[in-house]
Amino acid sequence: MLKAHRLEQNKRRLRLGTLYENHNLVFASEFGTPVHIENLRNRHFQRVLEEIGLPGFLRLYDLRHTCATLLLLAGENPKVVSERLGHSSVTMTLDTYSHVLPNMQKTATAKLEQMLFG
Repeated sequence: MLKAHRLEQNKRRLRLGTLYENHNLVFASEFGTPVHIENLRNRHFQRVLEEIGLPGFLRLYDLRHTCATLLLLAGENPKVVSERLGHSSVTMTLDTYSHVLPNMQKTATAKLEQMLFG
């Protein structure tokens, strides 16, 4: 899908010539400039939310937050989650998502108990 997307971008760039600002972005406006979050939300994200039956008040950030929370709950290494989110440190990730930690502590305790006592 990304290769097809890139091909369409290149066609648009050639068609627009000097009007296209090539910033080498994966997702860009029709003229190659960075996508404005309001345009993305209004033109695309709201439509997707409607199509899949999710409430219109959801923000892109909510999807990011949900992804991180689910990965941590699933036992994914916090360093991997931190890198995925682009956080500067795993500490930032763990501080931000500390609400997930109580369940993770219970799971860790159960695993240790199983290892020690069968």
